[in-house]
Amino acid sequence: MQISISPELLALCPDASLGVLTYTAEVRPSSEQQLADFETDLRRLAAEYKLETITQNPHVDSTRRAYKALGKSPSEYRNSAEAMLRRIAKGNGLYHINNVIEVNNLISVDSGYAIGSYDVDQLQGEAVLVRAEDGAHYDGIGKSSVNIQHLPVLKDELGYFGSPTSDSQRAMIQPGRHRICSVIFAFDGKEAVPEELETMIV
Repeated sequence: MQISISPELLALCPDASLGVLTYTAEVRPSSEQQLADFETDLRRLAAEYKLETITQNPHVDSTRRAYKALGKSPSEYRNSAEAMLRRIAKGNGLYHINNVIEVNNLISVDSGYAIGSYDVDQLQGEAVLVRAEDGAHYDGIGKSSVNIQHLPVLKDELGYFGSPTSDSQRAMIQPGRHRICSVIFAFDGKEAVPEELETMIV
């Protein structure tokens, strides 16, 4: 899976980088042990964060600054890591989805990076991270229409399919054996990205 960053986006966000991991996985409900470990980590994060301290995470902060540079309000359109950390800090926890998404969400809230995972077989051609055009929308996961105008969004030959805020329905991860591409969205350089990719592999 070839993914690049558009020159326009790099001009506005010169520290943007992507961590990309492609793999095959059997997508299924998480095991009891996985969910127990998941909830233990969420309790740790709930004790660590308050609502007012979430934006002090450097990766959350850099994503917010990137949104501003692209012309999008980071308070109205929060990236997924920040949104999940806010749920955790409020004591609301996170939804249980499946074994792949649980891992991605846990790495996301641990690091502060937004992470998207996509079914490779639903994508076509190479993908590029772009600044979405005026008026751009797509059908999001659990949402009928997501305003992605001016967000950093992944786009293939079929159109937009994923962003640090909310992914489209087209390439969402479904149960069964699938080829999956997980993408770490970073806006403060690439130095910390390999470590998070290694965590995903382990």
